Amino acid sequence: MAARTMQAARCPTDELSLTNCAVVSEKDLQSGQHVVVKTTPAHKFVFTVKTHHSVVPGTIAFSLPQRKWAGLSIGQEVEVASYNFDKSKQCVGTMTVEIDFLQKKNVDSSPYDSEKMAKEFIQHFNSQSFTVGQQLVFSFCDKLFGLLIKDIEAMDPSILKGEPASGKKHKIDIGLLLGNSQVIFEKAESSSLTLVGKAKTREARQSIINPDWNFERMGIGGLDKEFSDIFRRAFASRVFPPDIVEQMGCKHVKGILLYGPPGCGKTLMARQIGKMLNAREPKIVNGPEILNKYVGESEANIRKLFADAEDEQKRLGANSGLHIIIFDEIDAICKQRGSMAGSTGVHDTVVNQLLSKIDGVEQLNNILVIGMTNRPDLIDEALLRPGRLEVKMEIGLPDEKGRVQILNIHTAKMREFNLLASDVDVKELATETKNYSGAELEGLVRAAQSTAMNRHIKASTKVEVDMEKAEKLLVSRDDFLASLENDIKPAFGTNQEDYASYTMNGIIKWGDPVTRVMDDGELLVQQTKNSDRTPLVAVLLEGPPHSGKTALAAKIAEESQFPFIKICSPDKMIGHSEIAKCQAIKKIFDDAYKSQLSCVVVDDIERLLDYVPIGPRFSNLVLQALLVLLKKTPPRGRKLLIIGTTSRKDVLQEMEMLDAFSTTIHIPNISTGEHLVEALELLGSFKDSERAMITKEVKGKRVWIGIKKLLMLIEMSLQMHPEYRVKKFLALLREEGALDGGNNILM
Repeated sequence: MAARTMQAARCPTDELSLTNCAVVSEKDLQSGQHVVVKTTPAHKFVFTVKTHHSVVPGTIAFSLPQRKWAGLSIGQEVEVASYNFDKSKQCVGTMTVEIDFLQKKNVDSSPYDSEKMAKEFIQHFNSQSFTVGQQLVFSFCDKLFGLLIKDIEAMDPSILKGEPASGKKHKIDIGLLLGNSQVIFEKAESSSLTLVGKAKTREARQSIINPDWNFERMGIGGLDKEFSDIFRRAFASRVFPPDIVEQMGCKHVKGILLYGPPGCGKTLMARQIGKMLNAREPKIVNGPEILNKYVGESEANIRKLFADAEDEQKRLGANSGLHIIIFDEIDAICKQRGSMAGSTGVHDTVVNQLLSKIDGVEQLNNILVIGMTNRPDLIDEALLRPGRLEVKMEIGLPDEKGRVQILNIHTAKMREFNLLASDVDVKELATETKNYSGAELEGLVRAAQSTAMNRHIKASTKVEVDMEKAEKLLVSRDDFLASLENDIKPAFGTNQEDYASYTMNGIIKWGDPVTRVMDDGELLVQQTKNSDRTPLVAVLLEGPPHSGKTALAAKIAEESQFPFIKICSPDKMIGHSEIAKCQAIKKIFDDAYKSQLSCVVVDDIERLLDYVPIGPRFSNLVLQALLVLLKKTPPRGRKLLIIGTTSRKDVLQEMEMLDAFSTTIHIPNISTGEHLVEALELLGSFKDSERAMITKEVKGKRVWIGIKKLLMLIEMSLQMHPEYRVKKFLALLREEGALDGGNNILM
């Protein structure tokens, strides 16, 4: 057909508008023909035509989307000429179509199957021409959709000839849609349309993980295992292609709870998770900031936190970015509902609001809530179930490998500028800092830096820095050791002053009984360390007063070299009420469970129980608490050795407490003259001649005295004039009833 001038007209019916064809009179053209419409010398558009009796000859009717696309107005004169497709180059292989609801009032959230949509599209528009940038209307499931042709890839000519595909792909601007073309739907960016099925594009998803992060640079040390566990639970599903996740029916994890002792890196870890992910800047909220004195304001503050995520999910659906909300000290706002007696109930409504936002009826899929606390026991349990803060991760004290990492991070800058002396061995420091948290290790490095700087400050009448020496500043091993000794002590773990006072005079091995106790203690330590069957070992050291039970218990604990050693002693609980005492004892045990290997010495049990023989009276509350704690197995992977001491085994027997201990070791008094002489020799307080006189007096006689009492009597005698020391010592022994001329044992 030769080019001819025709007039643009309005499409006669709605049905014809949906055909994507230009409508003409049958007198002018035939249905199925392709024409090129020239609107200006530079602008040409290709249409497939359809005939209809209502169209006036000499006019060509276009639908509104077609007129928009081609920039046509009604009555405009256009040049129309026939157009022939080159079947070897212009057949559509794959066509990408952007889709959205035509009218915003018809928006709905039900999913549309893109495969069915593609089939219907090909049936409806078969053998029609399509151009990149073209707009059209498509009816599917009684809903109207606006489409925009984004991209056309030509069909491989080999397929048309019935040969195997050559694999070559090339893009074209205009193509002819065939029955075996492939149509892929892509949701418009701001659309709330939900597409499912394989005929939707794999959107160019931004990688959720930053490509250039690593632990060392992030400043997290000793948490590799925890980090990989969080990654496995919370992020694996977000890294996977969304269509596979969709086919599995998998939901993303929306909440993580990090808990553990203070200073172990919970806040740091949450901050770094935000940096590690290509997500929106995390919103960091301190729990108490949420609360407001006005009614309803606290809940509104929670709603504000989630507003951006809700808005983006409505606009972009599955393509929405990840919004991270970090709650520091989450126990401040999420206490057990109903637990705050006499309160206004604000806490309860805040918890309710948070629960409904994370996992309510209109749930969000583009959020990750990270809560942090060192009191997980206070948090409402509804918040900890799956679907809410379901990944619970204990951030504990770092092990030796972790401490090496942390110290390396904090000394990296000094190493870079050669301010760290060559004698500083990070591995040695890591070995010395058992039970130090990450924050305490950072404090240790700071203290060492201060010690080093202090050497270069001249404090005379005014404080001056010696500039010449300051240039040569080096932080040395001695600075670190001095800080370990004086400045930074771990909040958890061993307090050496604690048991140093109990073993002040050393352990006097006056005979086989003492050696046997020490050997049995060593065995129990090895059992705790090595046996997987008995993670809890409890031993009771019992014997008469002053026989040195506490010193032996402290010595066994000290030699165990366990990272956590605590002595639970009545002298720290003077004046405590029963409940306060129970809480203090429980805290020691709770702290012990946080360390891999722990030893708790429960000293002077009858004193802890407030036992007195008159009455008889004792504290049943403390007794029950101790019975429970002595039998409670530590958490998995943790081991605990409990050493109890008592002078009243008979009383504990009546209280049925002996059954709580795995074994009982008897600590005897010195009972023979030979043992007494052995003890004196080891103590070395008397001269040889004096010892010979004492030996003559006590040899072959029965003696009955505790080592502690013996020390006291010796020290008292030594205050006398050298001539009278031996006489005084023997007199004191007889006064105490510890030595008798006969063979009787005087108690």
